[in-house]
Amino acid sequence: MLKKAGNICFYLTMITVFGVLMYFIVKAGESHQSREVLVYAQAPSDLGEGFHFFGRQLLGQLQSSFGILLLQIAVILTCCRIFAKIFKTLRQPTVIGEILAGIVLGPSILGHWFPNVSGFLFPPESLGNIELLSQFGLILFMFAIGMELNFSQVLKSLKKTTFISHTSIIFPFLLGVLVAYFVYDQYAYETTPFLSFSLFIGIAMSITAFPVLARIIQEKGLTKTHLGTITLSSAANGDITAWCLLAIVISVAQAGSIWSAVFNISFSVLYLLFMFVIARPFMQMVGQLYHNEEVIDKKLVAFIFLMLISSSLVSEILGLHALFGAFLAGIIMPADIKFRQIMSEKVEAVSLSLFLPLFFVATGLRTEIGLLNTPALWLLSGVFILVAIVGKFGGAMIAARLTGESWKDSLYIGALMNTRGLMELVVLTIGYKMHILSPPIFVMLVLMTLVTTFMTTPMILFIRSMFQVREKLSERKASMYPEASFRILLSFGRAGNGQVMLDVAYQMFSKIGKQLKITALHFTVGSEINPLQTGSFEMVSFKPILKEAERLQISIEPRYEVSDNVSQDIAEIANVEGFDFLLVGAGITWSNLPNDIAANQYRSAMHRRYLQAEKWFLPAELLKDKTKTFIEQSHCPVGVFVNRDFVKASKIVLVLDSEADLFLLAYAQTLLRSTQGSISVVYRSSEYSRIEKLLRQFLATVKPSTLLPDTDISETLLAQYNFMLISYTTWNDVSEHRKEALQKMPSTLILSVSIKHID
Repeated sequence: MLKKAGNICFYLTMITVFGVLMYFIVKAGESHQSREVLVYAQAPSDLGEGFHFFGRQLLGQLQSSFGILLLQIAVILTCCRIFAKIFKTLRQPTVIGEILAGIVLGPSILGHWFPNVSGFLFPPESLGNIELLSQFGLILFMFAIGMELNFSQVLKSLKKTTFISHTSIIFPFLLGVLVAYFVYDQYAYETTPFLSFSLFIGIAMSITAFPVLARIIQEKGLTKTHLGTITLSSAANGDITAWCLLAIVISVAQAGSIWSAVFNISFSVLYLLFMFVIARPFMQMVGQLYHNEEVIDKKLVAFIFLMLISSSLVSEILGLHALFGAFLAGIIMPADIKFRQIMSEKVEAVSLSLFLPLFFVATGLRTEIGLLNTPALWLLSGVFILVAIVGKFGGAMIAARLTGESWKDSLYIGALMNTRGLMELVVLTIGYKMHILSPPIFVMLVLMTLVTTFMTTPMILFIRSMFQVREKLSERKASMYPEASFRILLSFGRAGNGQVMLDVAYQMFSKIGKQLKITALHFTVGSEINPLQTGSFEMVSFKPILKEAERLQISIEPRYEVSDNVSQDIAEIANVEGFDFLLVGAGITWSNLPNDIAANQYRSAMHRRYLQAEKWFLPAELLKDKTKTFIEQSHCPVGVFVNRDFVKASKIVLVLDSEADLFLLAYAQTLLRSTQGSISVVYRSSEYSRIEKLLRQFLATVKPSTLLPDTDISETLLAQYNFMLISYTTWNDVSEHRKEALQKMPSTLILSVSIKHID
């Protein structure tokens, strides 16, 4: 204590002495100032002048080149996140929202309606900074896209995917060149050669957005299906072809003719040979040595970035554009999935979160919808959109059908390959900056990008609805000869909970007289997740439940999905695929783990203090809302499991509140056949006589069993058991009026029946 007081005294003495010395030094120095300095540095005479001086100082700092750049980035990121969130709720790729955010901040909306605000936020002299940052971000992004391409997947079905991808490029490319022929005289720059103009229109029509497509396929749960594999492989094959074709187009456009571009193309071929024959084998060796985070150090990361920048520089010098070099640098990275995942994590988070929104806004600042000021221009925009859809969708669909795919899958492939998104904007930006695409044509093609990207999800839903009638007829025919199986959809969040929930499902239904078919479903939230990361997420999530299935000697089907709306997707899967029972976890709600208890208490305390809405955020309300989602949307019985250190349901308490809860007796019987445990039936209502006969029959069948009529639950009662069965309706009443009793509750299964009932 004395030592602490001495330290404080020493600190105060030091501050006082040094403060006095600095005061005398400053006073002595001011005596040497000239009168001009005194006049220039004259301090404000009162608080009013001081405030005005402070305001001018703030405005001056804000309007500095660096200050305005930081303000622009803050506004851009905020606007892009808002629009991305809106389009996520519409189940659309977030890239559409980010593109629209750029258009809103550009001359089409903000510049038109609020020119002073637009002029302050985006003065012309500041746009160069955004442009440079966005281009650097694109280099990082294209590098990550190159790493996402899986060559082994492409090579597995090379013959089929090459036919599909190249057909889906040639069709729209030819149609684009044809359209270019009719619009060249009126809409191209006078100095732009027709060859360059037509080639750029063609490539703009034929591009596919591989990253957006990959995330749509993830979100729809098609990654491991035949359809998803063929589409991704075709898109990857097409991406490589399209970017090589774009490199040739840029070389021809910069050289003026094919003959002038011979040397550019020749040296480009040498560059490609070096990258694939020398650089790629070397990087494969590096990947064998460095394949985990422990050995990937700063020196290796610096070397990778040096290779990325060098490849981009060479391709820029050769006239291929720096983005092609970045894409190629990503392709030659080691094939080891762990290496690519680690490097992708280091690059993609920054490029996606920070730099790409800048690119969208830079594109939006060039997109002036007002340029389309006549019906003829809007009609031409419609022609571009129609030609793009017919060429890409039609080409991919016909090619898929010719390779032996069904009509349904062919239509799906056409719809998915028609997605353009960010990759299209990259191509358009290159053409615009090279003065090949005029502003009106640029705007039309940006609109085409938005439409073809936006239509992907509705088109998939439309195709699905087209074939639903046939599938329903097949299901109706199959229902005449039902399988002797009981299908359970088990959805879990945390890896450890999956193992426990499998035990619950096994104990509940292993003795129902039917073969159990269990699908274990796990979601990763967020459709923007990198495809390279899903493999490791899937492996970690399913390891405990697969180990438990092996111990129980039952087979389960693991199923991994990516989604932005997990509850809705779980209910949709249960309904569309006709499961007999849906088992979901309650999450941290009512969990007795210390971290979960602390999280619930913190959440409740914060919202009591600031929102005065405690009931919205209490665990009981959270569970009620979560369960309500499944019960209202699912067509099968639903069980929500609350884990309280569950091992075995040997001491069961069954809570009944009315005649509507009697369906629980069937579940209790099948559970007891498996666990050979004991059960106590708590009947909370005083009207026991109405169901006395049914309860007596149940108690006579099930031994050992106890009936507790006209009894309400309490902490003392629940502490005697290790498993509770309760209906959803009764749970809502208990959690509202007997909340304190549930603090000592055992592991609980909250049940609700819908259409189907257990036999």
